[in-house]
Amino acid sequence: MLTQEEIDFLDTYGYLNLGQLLTPERVNQINDRLAQLMESEGEDAGNELAQSKYIRHPKEEGADRLADLVNKGQVFDVFYTHPRVLAGIEAVLGQEYKLSSLNYRAAKPGKGHQKLHVDWRNTVVNGSYQVCNSIWLLDDFTEFNGSTRIVPKTHKIGLLPDEAMADPSDKHPDEIRIIAPAGSVFIFNSHVWHGGTTNLTDKDRRSIHSYFCTRDQPQQIDQSRYITEETRQRIGEKGRYILAV
Repeated sequence: MLTQEEIDFLDTYGYLNLGQLLTPERVNQINDRLAQLMESEGEDAGNELAQSKYIRHPKEEGADRLADLVNKGQVFDVFYTHPRVLAGIEAVLGQEYKLSSLNYRAAKPGKGHQKLHVDWRNTVVNGSYQVCNSIWLLDDFTEFNGSTRIVPKTHKIGLLPDEAMADPSDKHPDEIRIIAPAGSVFIFNSHVWHGGTTNLTDKDRRSIHSYFCTRDQPQQIDQSRYITEETRQRIGEKGRYILAV
């Protein structure tokens, strides 16, 4: 599902634009469902993150969060079953991977800036990558609305942002921004330095992250704890393998 050129780009730079995998109609359906969930869950929105000991900052000031989307509608199945996404995950992690979490993040106006970070506690040796993420754009990502920044090739340098920069909140001279229309999907090796930027507009900047890890690692959201029978039956054998249930 990926060309050799795409695999080589992902390996070299640590990220890859998979293109628009969602139609505008599908994006609208997803955003409508997310709005329903935000309203119905209220103050409890994203509470599953707070219950996980494997998420460092479960309640992020300045961003709306939802978690456990696996069990909150069939409309979210595509986020962890799309063949091109799974091909990218496999290119980074190998064949022994599983979904770690499926979460929603919306940077609020005037908020959303994050320091450069990696999604693993330290650097890796000899390309033994442990985690890989994909970000699904539910709004156009622009230079003004808090688009994600990535520092290409940093998954290979053996240093963490805190070790190499005086202040990882600063702009890095080599960072690039994910700029693309809604419906696009970017995969990135989670050992590459990355972070959100400030949303300078008056509207939320919405996205969903399908985050994967190797099968020997604990999941951010314990899928076996939350899985419903309806979800288990709906997703089939392949889906159950990906969720490790």
